[in-house]
Amino acid sequence: MRSLERHRDVGAYALGVLDEAEAFRFEDHLMECPSCAVQVTEFGPAARQLMLYRSATPRPVHPLAKPGPRMLDRLLSEVAVRNRAGRRRLLLALAASVVIAVMASAITVTARDGEEGAVSVEATDERSGVWAEVTAEDKAWGSDVELKIKDGAGPRVCRLVIIGRDGSEETVTSWKVPRHDARPNTMVSGSALHPEEIDHYEVRTADGEHLVTLDNLNTG
Repeated sequence: MRSLERHRDVGAYALGVLDEAEAFRFEDHLMECPSCAVQVTEFGPAARQLMLYRSATPRPVHPLAKPGPRMLDRLLSEVAVRNRAGRRRLLLALAASVVIAVMASAITVTARDGEEGAVSVEATDERSGVWAEVTAEDKAWGSDVELKIKDGAGPRVCRLVIIGRDGSEETVTSWKVPRHDARPNTMVSGSALHPEEIDHYEVRTADGEHLVTLDNLNTG
């Protein structure tokens, strides 16, 4: 019964409405449930559009005011595009796993859109030993964000936090580091901030411990 409840938490987790304890337990479930992981990714664009709608809505507007048809059209279009892209990434991952099983060799597959305007930064923290690379690509709604990270100090839950030039903070993705596994991991997410609005990126543990900082090279 509890497992079924975990599946139903996907939407609440993607929208950030779970409390800290529930979010932590759902992240443990997420590492063992590919279906929920795919659904969280597909909820991402909808969550970002709702965030943008909330920030753009004047305070005098009634809290139950509905977005106009143009915003709903953009939201549905964005979700459809993301779903198609997510399916392509899933097929690529499945194909790569088959090649690995047949060839019995270590193969790394990297997929990039090849569009101009993407900015990458990387850094290694001497104290923690964590290496990370963040690539941000400007979009109409904010930024596509890709994180690559190597962290051999698991198991622990970590988060990527984006700090805006105005001092605001936004947690864009979280993951669980396996025990003593320093192989690189890649996460794809998105931010409501445009690249030129980002001051820097921080990787932190779920307990708030700082692991590595990456300064944004995009000055707008």
